Amino acid sequence: MKRYIVTLTEQEREELSQLISKGKGAARKLLHARILLKADSRVGWIDQHIAEALEVSVSTIERVRERFVEEGLGAALDRQAPKREYKRKLNGEQEAHLIALVCSPPPAGSGTMDIETLGSENGGIGVCGPCGSRNHPPNTQKNELKPWLKQMWCIPPEANGEFVYPMEDVLDVYQRPYDPRHPIVCMDELSKQLVGEIAQPLPLEPGQPPRYDYEYSRQGVSNLFMFFEPLVGQRFVKVTDHRTQIDWAYAVRDLVEVYYPDAQTITLVMDNLNTHCLGSLYEAFAPDEAKRLADRLEIHHTPKHGSWLNMAEIELGILSGQCLDRRIPDQAMLTRCVALWQTNRNQTQVTVDWRFTTADARIKLKRLYPSIHES
Repeated sequence: MKRYIVTLTEQEREELSQLISKGKGAARKLLHARILLKADSRVGWIDQHIAEALEVSVSTIERVRERFVEEGLGAALDRQAPKREYKRKLNGEQEAHLIALVCSPPPAGSGTMDIETLGSENGGIGVCGPCGSRNHPPNTQKNELKPWLKQMWCIPPEANGEFVYPMEDVLDVYQRPYDPRHPIVCMDELSKQLVGEIAQPLPLEPGQPPRYDYEYSRQGVSNLFMFFEPLVGQRFVKVTDHRTQIDWAYAVRDLVEVYYPDAQTITLVMDNLNTHCLGSLYEAFAPDEAKRLADRLEIHHTPKHGSWLNMAEIELGILSGQCLDRRIPDQAMLTRCVALWQTNRNQTQVTVDWRFTTADARIKLKRLYPSIHES
């Protein structure tokens, strides 16, 4: 029994076929494209036959299936390094010494301070011998130090006016008093992968939690546009098939005509994605209608690497944790679940008490300001 069922859409099949016909790209990417085409449930190839035809191992096919179902087409085509964790046992003195070594320049002839060098420099703690086995000194204590791990983080550029101006612009918007004629609305979007059950889950029983089969199938991806007015605790979520300029334009039209029909102007805070511009309105509507909608909007973009300034991103995180953190098989169910979550949260009028101001930014983030940074 296959654990991960591959079901390609017509668009995905066409994309993979074009990729193979052009023959341009990494050999591994082309191989994974062939695997997905043959593993498609509508084609009916079993893994053993795919492995023989493409001269790969069955485990490779299983890994491609898993990445496609859990992470999507892009992850299945591009190989990702497996997530691995290692536990070490060091006391405080050894840990401090190892941190100092990690932060020090590598020895001559080395590009980085690798784990073997750390082991030799640290008195045998770490990797020893040509086989790379790990040893631990006696009387050590458990800790969570993992110097070989890296974390992705958005780091704003130092002394950069292109960052601080839109940051201060958004922070000043957040200090405006509430005015129903000029509401302040934050906007962001999120993709949700739809996953269907292969076997019927078993419901909750006395002494037994709900049980789900490990086998499931990918059913495509939907997009969610979030509009959030933090001062009154109202949010509106629109579910769409895609996240193009046209989809954004129709979502904004709903914002203007359905959600805030009586507002004179709507102050819209959002990130600077290329689809988030007034020009998208002209791509979707006639010039007269596009101009009428644009005149009702006052746009403020967050800076690059500054998505944390968008309060709609906070609300999307709550939506993901309270509503989307489960298997949802189709867009109809996704729309119903999001609508119920939106209604319940709007009834409680959960707001955001934003306290970070421009004055705070000039103190805590002074390294980002060219004039303050230089002085």
